[in-house]
Amino acid sequence: MLIRCIAIDDEPLALSKLEGFINKVHALELTRTFDNAIEAIGWLKENSADLIFLDIQMEQLTGIQFIETAQTNARIILTTAFDQYALKGYELNITDYLLKPFSFQRFLQAVDKVMEHFAKRPENHQLTSENDSYIFIKTEYRLERVDIDEIIYIEGMKDYLRIFCTDKKIMTLQSFAKIEESLPSKKFCRVHKSFIVAIDKIKSIERGVIVIADRRIPVSNTYKENFFSKIKS
Repeated sequence: MLIRCIAIDDEPLALSKLEGFINKVHALELTRTFDNAIEAIGWLKENSADLIFLDIQMEQLTGIQFIETAQTNARIILTTAFDQYALKGYELNITDYLLKPFSFQRFLQAVDKVMEHFAKRPENHQLTSENDSYIFIKTEYRLERVDIDEIIYIEGMKDYLRIFCTDKKIMTLQSFAKIEESLPSKKFCRVHKSFIVAIDKIKSIERGVIVIADRRIPVSNTYKENFFSKIKS
């Protein structure tokens, strides 16, 4: 089981500690960190996460306001130095509430709750796709079956996505976030706001540019750290 998560906290030391805890747990994959909630909301419009570690007391937009504003199905674990928000947090259906400074053992207890949640609902979670050999893509008039091993890369084109396969190209109105939920995260990686690539189809990487099939695809700074950590693991 691999749970993709992001962390949001405007305190650098707190964010660094949280990142260290996450990296100790093999079941967690840290996709991004944010020092403000507004940037995280923008990222979630085009990307997906299974779990969000969220501070409450932040400037511009608080953690509670983030929950009320962000359109996400991710599980949320609140991290805060203030206990007066606990009741409000649970009213918003959070998974757990970590009171700073929390120990690694307490952190693990919260993560266990998230893992139990997904274990009970495998049919609704992208983790099940790790063992699936195909997905269905919504085209203009039908649902088309696509073998995962045939996908080379996916390109965003304004309102559409174009899926490049070994034997065909498919246009779909599905969002990047929706496609990412369907694809096994060990085999595919977002490398740019406009590209997802199949890791095993990459021919070479030079100076931040991926050569795959007949394309040269740039790796943007936003996705560089996650991409290189995947291909080195």
